[in-house]
Amino acid sequence: MQRPRWIGNGWLVRGLLLVLLTAPAGPACRPADAPTTPAGVYTFGSRSEDGTGKYYMGREIAQVMGHRGVSWLERPSRETEEFPDRVVRALALSPADVVADIGAGTGYFTFRIAERVPHGLVYAVDIQDEMLDIIRERIAERGLTNIVPVRGTETDPNLPRASLDVALMVDAYHEFSFPHEMMTRIVEALKPGGLVVLVEYRGEDPTVPIKPLHKMTVAQARREMEAVGLVWRTTKDFLPQQHFMVFEKPIPEE
Repeated sequence: MQRPRWIGNGWLVRGLLLVLLTAPAGPACRPADAPTTPAGVYTFGSRSEDGTGKYYMGREIAQVMGHRGVSWLERPSRETEEFPDRVVRALALSPADVVADIGAGTGYFTFRIAERVPHGLVYAVDIQDEMLDIIRERIAERGLTNIVPVRGTETDPNLPRASLDVALMVDAYHEFSFPHEMMTRIVEALKPGGLVVLVEYRGEDPTVPIKPLHKMTVAQARREMEAVGLVWRTTKDFLPQQHFMVFEKPIPEE
């Protein structure tokens, strides 16, 4: 089957990658300035259980799962609850693609993606050093050379501009403290035609046994992605409890 035109090819220079792997994680080819927050983009109100009291486009932002939630990320039942291998297959990656796993945690998806891009690169982005330390240990144990841990911030994933074919966020976006700023930077890091893939528990379904603030509706996700210039392409519901939502960075017209 012909690969959709909006999934591009990545690159990998082995020598440079070895340098990156031994260098401290931090800002990658990015000025230190943060994107400006439009006036009134966030509001503040009552704080729900597991919420922050900070609202974005009508949605209360959830509290971040800390590194003490490692057992939840690595629970054995996740294989049958979330079908991670199906998620990675649905990305339709090419061997040389450059992918960012944003909110990588313990690398649960990072290492699966790395198998699919042997000539490409995976940026494992997280804001918690404890999570990145786990990823580094696993990289060393497996002798991998196509994964780069990156220490992001609440407003910036610290990724090179126009470098990504795909940015994947699995049950992470709803916890972003500054979603507008973070998504603005992610869009900048995408190549024209690059994709953002959000995997989020279905907010429309009250039977999904997840706290409400840790779920998202398709309508809400579309509003928030369109606010930073992304175009909705498809929503696939092949997972038992989650949406697989695909958004594209438009290719400029000549």
